[in-house]
Amino acid sequence: MRHPNPAFGRVAAGVLAVASLLAAVPATAQNWSLQPTYGTVNLTSGFLPDPYVAQVTSSGPIDASQSIGGGCRGMVANAPDYRLNYTAGSYPLQFRVESGSDTTLVVNAPNASWYCNDDYQGLNPAVTFTNPQSGQYDIWVGSYRGDYAPASLIITEVPR
Repeated sequence: MRHPNPAFGRVAAGVLAVASLLAAVPATAQNWSLQPTYGTVNLTSGFLPDPYVAQVTSSGPIDASQSIGGGCRGMVANAPDYRLNYTAGSYPLQFRVESGSDTTLVVNAPNASWYCNDDYQGLNPAVTFTNPQSGQYDIWVGSYRGDYAPASLIITEVPR
């Protein structure tokens, strides 16, 4: 169950092993309780088609390095860009962004922990959960330079 205040979430740098090494940092701007700008999807482990792809626009007015900290980068919105309600199984879960722009990724997991990545493959970010939890994942697609650009948010159980 989520804590009603996202400030109690722990920040991680996109690699789960790193999460235990980072200190808790309050998130003062990103509000997971707001309606996502581009939509919500409910997926159960083993979902088809895989990958699930949603079109979003990157960026926002908030600097993630200031609002979340802990190695998060890029300009993001206050409300999530997308929400996944997920029923976990035995597969990993990956969030990936593909864009012609330099994008970043912020994910608030069901346990209220924050995971961020920049430049997983080239200028495209990804966050992978090897043992994902069931629950609500809120996703922000940011922009490293603050430019608003079209992007594909990819949700998959087949990480690359």
